[in-house]
Parts: sequence; structure tokens; C-alpha cells
Amino acid sequence: MVSTPVQELIPVLQIAIGPVILISGVGLLLLTLTNRYGRAIDRSRQLLRELRAAAGPERPRLEGQVAILYRRARLLRLSITLAGVSVLLASVLIIALFLAALRPAGTAWLISLLFIACMAALIGSLAAFLRELHLSLGALKLELTAPPPPD
Repeated sequence: MVSTPVQELIPVLQIAIGPVILISGVGLLLLTLTNRYGRAIDRSRQLLRELRAAAGPERPRLEGQVAILYRRARLLRLSITLAGVSVLLASVLIIALFLAALRPAGTAWLISLLFIACMAALIGSLAAFLRELHLSLGALKLELTAPPPPD
């Protein structure tokens, strides 16, 4: 194995800070996404219990809300998956940066590819998250247009 002086690794450590910060930021995004996912699942279960007991004009509204929640949960799952892939790729990128410092020949394409893939996964995650936010407003609109329950 080739011995690399610490002075040569310091610039690599400085370059690796970017992906580490990205991992931290995406971790916070994942926390938000998993909380929203859990709430969507819990709300779906609650609405399904209400749907089993509902009759008449209440059923279509509840069915619509459950359908929206299902689509939201699918989008959130996609967003969580893509954010996880982004973190995984950022982690591999850090390893590739250190390997490039040890053996610099021909690694620029790998580092570029990993970074592009990491950003593409993050963009996909955020796009799915934005779509989910749009759907959540649609569910609220359904709730607001529902007739008030009889007293």
C-alpha cells in the first residue's frame, strides 16, 4: 500500500466537507419526510376507521381523502428513498475522494458521476416532496368544501 503524507490528505479532507454537510442537510430533510409519512399513514388509518362506520354522503368525501393520503404516502416513500440514495451516494463520494488522493489516475470521471447522481437523487426527492405538498393542500380543500356535520 502506498503511504500518503498527512499534508497531502488535508486538501482532501477540506474537499470532503461539502458532501458531509450535504449528508447533514439531507438528514434533516429525511427527518421531515419520515414525520410527514408517519402522519399520513396514521391519518389514513383513522379515516379508514371512520369510513367503515360512515354512510351516505359522508362516504365519498372520506374515500377521496383516503385516496389522496395514499398518493401522498407513495410520494413521500419515493422522496425518502431518493433522499436515502442521495446520502448513500454522498458517502460513496467521500470514499472516492480519499481513494483519488491515494491513486489519482482516472478517478475524476467517477467523482463527477457520483456527485451528479447524488444531486439528481436529491432533486428527485425534492420534486416528489413538492408534489406531496401540493396533494396535501388538495386534501385540505376536500375537507373545507365538505358540508358541516349535522348537530
